[in-house]
Amino acid sequence: MNITVYCGSRFGEKSEFKDRAVELGKWIVESGHSLVYGGGNVGLMGTVANTVLEGGAKVYGIIPEFLLEQEKGHEGLYTLEIVQSMPERKTRMIKLGDAFIAMPGGPGTLEEISEIISLRRLNRTEKPCIVYNIEGFYDSLKTLIDEMVDDGFLPAEDLSKVVFASNLDEIKAVLDEK
Repeated sequence: MNITVYCGSRFGEKSEFKDRAVELGKWIVESGHSLVYGGGNVGLMGTVANTVLEGGAKVYGIIPEFLLEQEKGHEGLYTLEIVQSMPERKTRMIKLGDAFIAMPGGPGTLEEISEIISLRRLNRTEKPCIVYNIEGFYDSLKTLIDEMVDDGFLPAEDLSKVVFASNLDEIKAVLDEK
């Protein structure tokens, strides 16, 4: 399975974010999966990629040309695909992925997982969508989605199309069903 992981090009302030990135990367390797990610060699994204590479699994990176220098396009990948734009990057990551996991990150990570949530809601994909809520990072997003239901903007049955996982065991449980 190709697992697309969305995450920050920075580490964030909590060491737990990096620790969980390493743990996720090791699990991807141990489970015989491959990684699809944003192609950079910085922050959490670089941590996940390097962990998977060190374990000997395939890593597919997709990076816009204009980010090659800023995100230090990773040269040790199985494939580093250079695209022209952020929308093209997202499209390729969606196409290559069999499941999607969002770790902590910034606005780009939020945009990426929001697109997957929308695609799930519109029944354009059945691929699992997991928000990795490390240390409560995504609690406010969960609250916002609940408010969308409460205020009539999102049907309650659509809540099952996105899973908020607080640990790796919860992620495994979702992906073991696939």
